[in-house]
Amino acid sequence: MTNNILKIAYDSIYAHPLPEGHRFPMLKYELIPAQLLHEGSITNHNIFSPAVCPDEIILWTHDKAYLERLHHQTLSAKEQRHIGFPQSPALTQRELMIAQGTIDCCNFAMQNGIAMNVAGGTHHAFADRGEGFCMLNDIAIAANYLLNKNLAKQIFIIDLDVHQGNGTAKLFENEKRVFTFSMQGEHNYPFNKEKSDLDVPLKDGMGDDEYLGLLKGILPKLIAKVKPDFAFYLSGADILATDRYGKLKVSMEGCSQRDEFVFTTLKQHHIPCTVAMGGGYSADVKIITEAHCNTFRTALNVFF
Repeated sequence: MTNNILKIAYDSIYAHPLPEGHRFPMLKYELIPAQLLHEGSITNHNIFSPAVCPDEIILWTHDKAYLERLHHQTLSAKEQRHIGFPQSPALTQRELMIAQGTIDCCNFAMQNGIAMNVAGGTHHAFADRGEGFCMLNDIAIAANYLLNKNLAKQIFIIDLDVHQGNGTAKLFENEKRVFTFSMQGEHNYPFNKEKSDLDVPLKDGMGDDEYLGLLKGILPKLIAKVKPDFAFYLSGADILATDRYGKLKVSMEGCSQRDEFVFTTLKQHHIPCTVAMGGGYSADVKIITEAHCNTFRTALNVFF
């Protein structure tokens, strides 16, 4: 591995074909690395392709019976509706690779300060079920990997997707070594929310100043309280005013300022960080791609 370089998890299976109507949410996973390579922000040396995460590691987080249903394609119709995708072997393979990519990013982050998964942030997945386009909870899997391997003692999950990470909150509700922090739309999915260690509900229509003011008032205090030695950051682009489901009014510049503040704060405290992209549902995929690319560019500027 080359030191002092931003490592990015990506594999073309992230964009595997889906039935009509399900393709759009996946398209950004192709476009983000393509844009970053095209503009010269990264080279192929920055990109790595993860393997499939072994079952024994997945089972530190997810129930055996659920994992077997994913492997054997025996999810019920109701389970598939809750996830939002029809089951397929390729989709299960993708989820297992996303999980391993986030684990690999942790190892790179501990050496370089930060690493990023082009996909990931599947925070709606519970131990025994998936929902909201999430089948396996990659950040929870990676956090449990760090704990079980004694690579971290106190983990801080910063979830700034507009939707609460309900699966993550539930998975770690009794785990004191993982602190879950979520800033989410008050009137947004999931409508039956779980309890994170700190939930900050956001009013519909909130713009840059109020959003950034809240974050800047909370994050440094939490770091001082939690004293983490590793952080996960879910950098959802669904806080944008253009998002079809987000209900907030944050601008593209405000979204970039959010990322810059999180990265700068973590770097100042010498906390390595793995980043997952999370949601983004603007009608124009170019807007989603640009917002996520800005996260990568900001990480490069802050850490390298």
